Amino acid sequence: MGNPHDDDPYLWLEDISGEAALAWVAERNAETAAAVTGGDGFVALKARLREVLDASDRIPYTVRRGEHLYNFWRDANHLRGVWRRTTLEQYRRDAPEWEVLLDVDALAEAEGEKWVWDGARVRRPEYDRALVRLSRDGGDAVVVREFDLRTREFVDDGFRLPEAKTRIGWADDDTVLVGTDLGPDSLTDSGYPRTVRRWRRGTPVEDAPLVYEADRTDVAAWGYRDTTPGFEREFVGRSLDFFHSETYLLRPDGTRVRIDVPDDASVYAHRQYLIVTLKSAWLGQPTGSLLAFGFDAFLAGDRTPEVLFTPDPRTALAGHTWTRNHLLLETMRDVSTHIEVLTPAPDGGGWTREPLVGVPDLSAVSIVDTDPDVSDEYFLDVSGFLQPSTLHHGRIGGGSEVLKQAPHHFDPTGLTVGQHFATSRDGTRVPYFVIGPDRATAPGPGPTLLYGYGGFEVSLTPFYGGVTGRAWLERGGTYVIANIRGGGEYGPDWHQAALGAERPRAFEDFAAVAEDLVARGITTPAMLGAKGGSNGGLLMGAMLTRHPELFGAIVAQVPLLDMTRFHKLLAGASWIAEYGDPDDEADLPHLLALSPYHRLAADRDYPPVLLMTSTRDDRVHPGHARKTAARLRELGHRVLFHENTGGGHAGAGDNEQAAHNSALVHTYLWQQLAGSGEGSEAESEAGVEKGVEKGVGAEAPTIPGPLTATPTAAPAAPSGSGS
Repeated sequence: MGNPHDDDPYLWLEDISGEAALAWVAERNAETAAAVTGGDGFVALKARLREVLDASDRIPYTVRRGEHLYNFWRDANHLRGVWRRTTLEQYRRDAPEWEVLLDVDALAEAEGEKWVWDGARVRRPEYDRALVRLSRDGGDAVVVREFDLRTREFVDDGFRLPEAKTRIGWADDDTVLVGTDLGPDSLTDSGYPRTVRRWRRGTPVEDAPLVYEADRTDVAAWGYRDTTPGFEREFVGRSLDFFHSETYLLRPDGTRVRIDVPDDASVYAHRQYLIVTLKSAWLGQPTGSLLAFGFDAFLAGDRTPEVLFTPDPRTALAGHTWTRNHLLLETMRDVSTHIEVLTPAPDGGGWTREPLVGVPDLSAVSIVDTDPDVSDEYFLDVSGFLQPSTLHHGRIGGGSEVLKQAPHHFDPTGLTVGQHFATSRDGTRVPYFVIGPDRATAPGPGPTLLYGYGGFEVSLTPFYGGVTGRAWLERGGTYVIANIRGGGEYGPDWHQAALGAERPRAFEDFAAVAEDLVARGITTPAMLGAKGGSNGGLLMGAMLTRHPELFGAIVAQVPLLDMTRFHKLLAGASWIAEYGDPDDEADLPHLLALSPYHRLAADRDYPPVLLMTSTRDDRVHPGHARKTAARLRELGHRVLFHENTGGGHAGAGDNEQAAHNSALVHTYLWQQLAGSGEGSEAESEAGVEKGVEKGVGAEAPTIPGPLTATPTAAPAAPSGSGS
């Protein structure tokens, strides 16, 4: 088969910072600004959106570290944010007193860099030092600096690393386990560290002894120390691809013991237990099960599990979190969350279980934080599509209290939430949520926005979205979330059904939801828009080229679109397990068939499309969106293109960028689907998504994090963010 790259006239647009490419980007940005952002409606929308993003009455979600609760916060006075902490006693107050540890705005101004916070590893159990990670304008690559939490200053002679996709964690007071860019042969083909080294304070990192080494064709190597008192252990391992890995116990003498579980399972040690989440059947237990073993017994050869969860056709494991004496088990039944408390018997005679709290239907309930080394404390967040978050604090076996209540950011009057099921091409029932006007009082079709992701076992669960509420729902639009295959809503099987050559099943599921919305009279093709980012951007490309007749407009954000070259661009090689290998003759035919960039044709009638990306996205290459926009223009189709010069894969590094991007998306879609021109006063309403409230991102969940249970998991999927 011939090389599909040979006749690609737009390879020059893959030169991220090339003069010609950036000149082309500037021209396209100007065209989009003229078409979408020039009216008063856009200006008002962006201002209102920024106002809500900066609001001081958001819930400041925290992480407990010792006696303090830590939070990262952005508002109107802190564009890039402050890292701060307080006590639980203070946190209970309406206006807690915060101790500011690091002002990122001040640091950025002092150093002349557009720093973006990317989290910190705090040393346990002293909680006195941190390894702070800072990104230049939102990229995945970070610089690392040691920070003294007592003096609130960087340590002059402390651990410090230049920009790289570094993995680092404390081994002891003066030692870290680190993987970073050390020059030739130190990175995998995916661009992640392939070595783990034991780096001692005051010595050159290049001289740090090698602890573990992965192959170049692996995704990454990783290592970490479990600092649980009485159970201190070190582990190393490698991610063979995005879904397969090997984990080893690292003995004090440097020898390794393989944790002998299937390489597609997630595994980690917790105190005396080894916890395994299955992605395929093992030991007579089905895919999606959660198993517990005695750690020492397992190493000695015992393979008798305690079964903590077994899935059924409608129920999947959503997650689990430890307290000191219990395991909080989160499950989803038809994408609605339930939580149980599992308690091991003191004599080892099994586990008991009981519900933690009553959970409203079609809601999202998540464990925000626990303190597993010390207590049975938990922080619990409860929200829904029309219900802003409520943060509860409690202790298992004791009472609970409401700590914080997020405000309403849009008027839910006249709005309803429902769940329906569409029938996909192969007969599969596909659930989807509909949030919009009450059909009894507002009959007839209307503008509708359909969102999807469908990859990497990422589940789209209910959330309170102020952006969607103010910019879409309040003016009469309907918002729909499709829980298509490729995601994790029904466990690993739901994901694996759309891997590789089976990816069209996800596309068929999304198209089936679109058709069902029309059949129910909720919308018409001309009034139906679709939006997705990253892997969801590939989904949007598929809708554009496979089902253009179903949509009136499409928005693809930081998308994958050239499926014959994704593995050669930035982190793309790490996604071969999800899509296939373009260099494998067996995979190339289906990847060509999947590739929206290669399916574009002059004689098709495509709906108008907006493509959005970021120059600083060092995960999904901006060339995907650039080349596709250029090709659509060449073929005479309606396309707008916007490239943010910063912001990384999240597309926005601060609230100003987030407000602009969200205003751009919703103004464009309302123009196309409702014929609103510049928009009305209703268009100026905007709010904050669940992710923004928690300091994560500005849109619905296009950004999955690591997908393994270990603290140093495989690199994130095409979309991702840190906390």
